[in-house]
Amino acid sequence: MSWQAYVDSSLVGSGHIDKACIVSAAGDSTWAATPGFAVGADELKNIVAILDEADKGGPAVTKAFSDGIHVAGERYVAFRIEDKHIYGRQGRTGICIVKTKQAILIGHYGENVQAGNATQTVEALGDYLINQGY
Repeated sequence: MSWQAYVDSSLVGSGHIDKACIVSAAGDSTWAATPGFAVGADELKNIVAILDEADKGGPAVTKAFSDGIHVAGERYVAFRIEDKHIYGRQGRTGICIVKTKQAILIGHYGENVQAGNATQTVEALGDYLINQGY
């Protein structure tokens, strides 16, 4: 399956995610994305730094909790950062970010979706990719 098919079928196709992208774990290239959902280079650099420090609580994590996380030009309040996950919200919408061995999955959910359903969708794909060696 192509990376774009994972975005289109496994994430957006679930009905729980309305925009998504898959980028390299280094944050230096976008492998697949929903049209119009472009995560900037500086945003990806920051996400990678947060994920690298998630278990250590370093300065990038502290900054994320105080300043928020920026994804595709929007600011989200970070409410949970642990292990390989970042969760953020903006009003009734939010993001779920999951890191695998080789990729970072970023899923956005709309206001009519329960956050738990959205995060479960992104986490399930992340777990599947980890089991497949990605």
